[in-house]
Amino acid sequence: MDLSLSADVEEESDIELTTRLANQAGVRLLRLRAEMWASGMHPWDVMDGGDAESHRFIAEELRAHRPDDAVLDEEGAEDPRRFGADRVWIIDPLDGTREFGEQGRPDWAVHIALWDRDQFVCGAVALPAMGATLTTDPAPILQPVTRDRPRIITSRNRAPHAAVVVANRLGCDAIRLGSAGAKAMAVVLGEADIYVHDSGMYQWDSAAPAAVALAAGLHVSRIDGSPIVYNARDPWLPDLIICRKELAADVLTALWG
Repeated sequence: MDLSLSADVEEESDIELTTRLANQAGVRLLRLRAEMWASGMHPWDVMDGGDAESHRFIAEELRAHRPDDAVLDEEGAEDPRRFGADRVWIIDPLDGTREFGEQGRPDWAVHIALWDRDQFVCGAVALPAMGATLTTDPAPILQPVTRDRPRIITSRNRAPHAAVVVANRLGCDAIRLGSAGAKAMAVVLGEADIYVHDSGMYQWDSAAPAAVALAAGLHVSRIDGSPIVYNARDPWLPDLIICRKELAADVLTALWG
């Protein structure tokens, strides 16, 4: 695959650009990870190298192909244009950096979303180690679920309070994964039914996953049921629910009565 910057992609649509960048960043990360592990580098160097490489690639591509758009990127300096811009790319070049640094772990992701005023234009979540990229167009098709008990997905080391409350009140089975993107996409792919997070994250942690989940027809909201608004001046976003629509009322009732 040719990973070089190329003039022949100038006519890409937003979703084509989003998907290409997510895919190519993922390929670069897989290659870099393998090379760094083979050379015996420390996991911290693997993590730092992945963050830097993916950020550099995506930032250069956006400067080349969408120079007038603002960017909110976990690894980049604040772009003050976004405070007055309609179109803002919200990027997490490597979500699940810790998992990326652990040999053999697949639960890390690349997040790319485009927000325009009050809605998503497009988004993509690449799961490179799983060989998958989920996008808003074509949107994922939700598969029917036949489980007797809902399945909730939580963080590897600790379950957020809201997730514990929902799991106990709805009688959920729990599974654990690393990155926010991997957890959200587990719901999209039907491996889980509910993802609830109330211990804080940043806009780039959830923007692309939320865009893909909404396109797939899932319920996406704050934990009080209100819509999530992106490109707020403060990048901190305290909470999130992504779940199957048929469970949304039960999840909110479990949290608020």
